[in-house]
Amino acid sequence: MPSQTAQPPVKHRSRLFQGILPFNRSNITNDIIGGIVLAAIGIPEVMGYTKISGTPIATGLYTLLLPAIVFAILGSSRHLVVAADSATAAILAAGLSGLAPFGSSHYLALAQSVAILVAGILILARLFRLGFLADFLSRTVLIGFLTGVGIQVAIGQLTGLLDLKGGGHQPLQQILTAIKGLPHVNPLAIGIALAVLITIQLFDRFIPKLPGALLAVIVAIFASWQFNFASHGVTVVGNVPSGLPSFGLPTVDLSEIPQILGIALSCGIVIVAQSAATSRAYAFRYSEGFNENVDLEGLAAANLAAGLTGTFVVNGSPTKTEIVDTAGGRSQVAQLATVAVVLVVILFLTQPISYLPNPVLAAIVFSIGLRLVDIKGLNSIFKTHREEFYLAIVTAATVVFIGVKEGIILAVILSLILHVRHSYRPHSAIVIPDEKRLWQAIPVQMGSVSAPELIIYRFSRDLFYANTTFFSEEIEGLVKSASPPIRWLILEARAITGIDYSASLTIRDVANELASQNVIFIISGLPPETRRQFDRDGLTDLIGIDRFFNHLEEALANSV
Repeated sequence: MPSQTAQPPVKHRSRLFQGILPFNRSNITNDIIGGIVLAAIGIPEVMGYTKISGTPIATGLYTLLLPAIVFAILGSSRHLVVAADSATAAILAAGLSGLAPFGSSHYLALAQSVAILVAGILILARLFRLGFLADFLSRTVLIGFLTGVGIQVAIGQLTGLLDLKGGGHQPLQQILTAIKGLPHVNPLAIGIALAVLITIQLFDRFIPKLPGALLAVIVAIFASWQFNFASHGVTVVGNVPSGLPSFGLPTVDLSEIPQILGIALSCGIVIVAQSAATSRAYAFRYSEGFNENVDLEGLAAANLAAGLTGTFVVNGSPTKTEIVDTAGGRSQVAQLATVAVVLVVILFLTQPISYLPNPVLAAIVFSIGLRLVDIKGLNSIFKTHREEFYLAIVTAATVVFIGVKEGIILAVILSLILHVRHSYRPHSAIVIPDEKRLWQAIPVQMGSVSAPELIIYRFSRDLFYANTTFFSEEIEGLVKSASPPIRWLILEARAITGIDYSASLTIRDVANELASQNVIFIISGLPPETRRQFDRDGLTDLIGIDRFFNHLEEALANSV
C-alpha cells in the first residue's frame, strides 16, 4: 500500500542523481542506517551468490562497489538496489558451466565478458525504449511476482538453514534435499539459525527501527570466533581476500563471444523485467515516479562497471531492495552508504567475516524472502477481485516452480490479457435526462431510449479489434428493440481516444446500417486525435462533417 506520508518527488533538471534528488535531509539518518544494514546482510549474501555463479568469493563484494555507485548516479529509482542477484547468477552458471571450470581465471573472464555484453544489450533496449514493458505489469501480477520471488528465495535457503551441502537450483529438489538431510543435521547449526530468525522477528515486532539482522550478524561473528563454531561442525564463510578490484577488459577469444551472447541475452531479459518490476513495486508503495528507460541506462553502466572490475552480471535485486526499505532507507543515499561500508570491509575487515556461520546468512536471506510474500496484498485482491487473485497466484507459482524469467514473461502476458479483458467488455451506457433535466448515464438495456425517437449511447473505451463486435451488436440491438423506432442515434464518444483499423471498418458498417434504417448517426465529443483518424479513414465524409459536434448539447440542438 502507498505510504500515507509519502509525497511525489519534485522534478529537477539534472539527468544525474535522480535517485537522490530532491535530497531529503529528514531521512538521512534512516538512509545511512539502511545502507549499513544492507552492507551487514548484503555482504555475506553476495558472497553466497558466488557459490551459484561459480566465481571467486571476492567477486560478490565487488558487485557492491562500482556498479552500485554507477547506478546511484545514473538511475532514476530511489529504491532499487543493484548488485549480484540469484536469478542472473544461476543463468550465468548454467550457461558457462560447459565452457570453463568453475572458479578458473578463464571462467571469470567469460563471466566478465557476459556482463559487458549485457551492458550492450541494455543500451539497445534503452535506444528502442523497451522500458515501456514495465507499463504492462499490473499491480496484481506485481504482487504475485514478488510473492513468487520471496517463496523461491525462502525455499532456496532451507538447506542453508540446516547447514547441508547441495540442494540444486529447483525448489522441489531443494525441499527434498532438506528433508533427506534431516537425520544428519548438526543441532548447533539449527540452534544458530533459529536464534537469528527469532532475533529478527522480535526486532521487527517490538523494535522495528533497529536492525535486528545487523545485531545477529555481529553476535554470530563474535560467538563463532570465541567458541570456534567451525571445530563443532558448523560451516563458516571462510577466507575472504582483501583489496580493491583490478580494472580492465577481460581476456577472451573472439570466437567465444557468440557462445556467450545467448547467456547475455537471457540475463538481459531478466534484468529489464525484474528491475522494472521491482522499481515499479516500490514506486507504487511510496507514490513516487520512476523512469524505466533512465534505469536501463543506469543498469547498462552498472554492468559495464562490473565487467571492467573483475566481477559478474548485476541486477536490480528485490531482496536487497526490501532490506533497505525495511531498515528505513528511501533513496540511493542508502546504497552509497553501503558502498562506503563495503570499502572499509574489503580493505580492513575481511578477517572477521571469515568467522560468519553460513546458517546465519541462510536465516537472514530466508527472513527477507518471507517479507516479500505479500499476504495482505493477496488477501485484499482475493476479497475484491477474485479473478485477478488467481492471476497473481499463477504468476507466483510460475516464478517458484519454473523460473524468474518465465514468471516475468507470464506476468507481462497476464497483464495484457487483464487489460484486453477489461477493454473487451467495456462500460457502456444510455444517457437520459433526470428530474432536473440534467443528463445522467444508466446501464444499457434493450428497449431503452434517451427520449422519444432518440438514443444517446456512451462508449467508455478506445475502440479496437477485441471490442468492436460488442460495440456494433449493442448499437444494433438498441436500435432494433426501440419502440417506436428511433430517428437519431448520438454516439457520446468523449472516452474514445483511439481507433484501430478493425474499429474503423466497424464504424463504417454501423454508419451504413443506421443509414439503411433511416437513423441519423451523430457523434459528439470525439477527441481531436481520434477525429483526425476519422478523417484519414474517410469516416468523416461517410457520416457527414455536419454530424460531428464538440458537446452533447450542440448535438441535441441539431437533432431533436
